Amino acid sequence: MASAYPAQDRTAWIVSRRPPRPAAPDPGEPRGAFLETEVLADGTPARTGVILLTNRECPWKCVMCDLWKDTTAASVPRGSIPRQVRAALARLGEPRPRQLKLYNSGSFFDPAAIDPDDYPETAGLAAFAENVVVESHPRLVGERTLRLRDLLDGTLEVAMGLETAHPGALGKLNKGFGLEDFAAAAAILRREGVAMRAFLLVHPPFIPGAEAHGWCVRSAEFAFGCGAGAVSLIPTRGGNGAMEALRESGEFLDPTLSDLERAQRGVLALRRGRAFADTWGAGDFAPCAECRAARTERLRRVNLSQRDEPGVACSACGGT
Repeated sequence: MASAYPAQDRTAWIVSRRPPRPAAPDPGEPRGAFLETEVLADGTPARTGVILLTNRECPWKCVMCDLWKDTTAASVPRGSIPRQVRAALARLGEPRPRQLKLYNSGSFFDPAAIDPDDYPETAGLAAFAENVVVESHPRLVGERTLRLRDLLDGTLEVAMGLETAHPGALGKLNKGFGLEDFAAAAAILRREGVAMRAFLLVHPPFIPGAEAHGWCVRSAEFAFGCGAGAVSLIPTRGGNGAMEALRESGEFLDPTLSDLERAQRGVLALRRGRAFADTWGAGDFAPCAECRAARTERLRRVNLSQRDEPGVACSACGGT
């Protein structure tokens, strides 16, 4: 079957397939705030606050991304981000969590998304946190990263979306960087004492299904080799129009819950860092209603213990 994906003008192709943009979110309110438990680098479980910030859409248009649905068309006014953090912390309540994640559907160090003048107040609001995690495109790691680090009372950790180390597939994802850019950003973080984690896709497009697992583990090896202390394994989802077109042309194969389980098992076996399976909506990837809840709960336990467990036996589907 012929490829649905163009060799050029990929951004236009991706954007043209999007469904209508939802109503613009309130720039004074966070998109969400919730608590979770995550094991830290020292092996201890930590109460973690996650704040989903409202801000401008990322300038890069990745083929698999649907985060743009919750972003604003223009930069939010100065002062909006501290106001959102303050509102989110009020929702989270007391006691304050040990770790805080400030995720903004793009790059924290994009000045059109997070105004650098808002860094001091934002850092002050996060003074209680032992570790603060933000996300960034590798090409935006630099002076603003170090400025935020120096403002925080606790440590800074930067999460970067590597997605895959497959050089051909990474280029086609339209992320705007190559493996050398990721490695260069990671080197800056290592040199400056900033921790790093990587997001990896389970079954990204443009990698044949038979090769997907091997490349997922190789991608984790690459990330750990660059200094990542953890990788987050995220099942690739459809829903943005572009992925549906790639599915139809045979260039995207939907992952299953078994693929996510196998990916975490393979990365844990490397014994080079933490391996977190993203369990948000994990049941959607399991067709069997008899075992999906138990299997999702198993993934959550492994996330906390960082020790593999036997798979869940299911008489209805055989655990697939």
